[in-house]
Amino acid sequence: MSSTPFGSVAGSITDTFGRPLGSLRLSVTDRCNLRCKYCMPEEEYAWLPRETILSFEEMYTLTGFFTDLGVEKVRVTGGEPLLRRDLPTLIRMLLRNPQVRDLALTTNGILLADQAQALYDAGLHRVTVSLDTLDASRFQALTRRDGHHRVLEGIEEVVRVGFRGLKLDTVAIRGYNEDELVDLIEYGKGVGAEVRFIEYMDVGGATDWSMEQVFSQAEILDLVRQRYGRVEPVNEASSAPAQRFVLPDGTTFGIIPSTTTPFCATCDRSRITADGMWYLCLYATQGIDLRQPLRAGASPEEIRSTIRSVWQGRRDRGAEERKELERFGIREQLIEIGKLREDPHLEMHARGG
Repeated sequence: MSSTPFGSVAGSITDTFGRPLGSLRLSVTDRCNLRCKYCMPEEEYAWLPRETILSFEEMYTLTGFFTDLGVEKVRVTGGEPLLRRDLPTLIRMLLRNPQVRDLALTTNGILLADQAQALYDAGLHRVTVSLDTLDASRFQALTRRDGHHRVLEGIEEVVRVGFRGLKLDTVAIRGYNEDELVDLIEYGKGVGAEVRFIEYMDVGGATDWSMEQVFSQAEILDLVRQRYGRVEPVNEASSAPAQRFVLPDGTTFGIIPSTTTPFCATCDRSRITADGMWYLCLYATQGIDLRQPLRAGASPEEIRSTIRSVWQGRRDRGAEERKELERFGIREQLIEIGKLREDPHLEMHARGG
């Protein structure tokens, strides 16, 4: 397969709301070694067929089409991306593209201690680790797996090998971990990481979701103020999903308030699944198949034209639409379990969250 002619298309494209195509989440596998209740509440799943999973060369090529149209930030996701064999090879490939200015990885951390050095040596820019609790028993209850100590060891190894800009993502769930949020900020201080609290979202297979479990941005800020006093917003021009805040001692933390305060107006992200389906919104129930034309021998310009026309027609604002349902008291499960079982692409572990 020929490489992408990077730089052949100038400038970024925008959708119907003027949002640029700026960030791509690239899933390398739908498999995961945890079963977090907010993401994978079932024990058994229909996995993507092996023969449909993109090769590293195909992922590299597709990413190049997106960077030709304006993408500068790429985040490698899963499932759990560290389950994909030889992942540092893909990292090195992606960094051959000079238009990839920021290459990050999101992981649950279970395999991170063993792979952090190789990822760093490959040139990976940043790592984000999911850390919902500092309590091993709570971790096991949420994930239905052991391994909390391995996550902490992975975080320590990331720091040791020299990664900068470490982030820790915490899904804040009422009745589960709201009493730990301040402790997590303190833990972040100790390892030099910025903690980001994520409101519990009703996406994909979050079949146990309810509004009562959402610990909101307003509640998080109240809790933090009770401990630290004054909390100031960080004023910055950014399309990143987190709203960032600073404590009196200069410590920063973030909140991703997708459920109560959607940020659809500035969303520049889209997602490619491990088998080449392109989704324009985290809440989208239909995607665009890019694997088929790629494997059928479509020209680079044909595939870029598809991406361009689809993005320019993009009207997605899924989080805002879900929020509007609250006015009518009908914000319930997004997708019923039968449909989830029929189409694995609808699950968050297949499209990278």
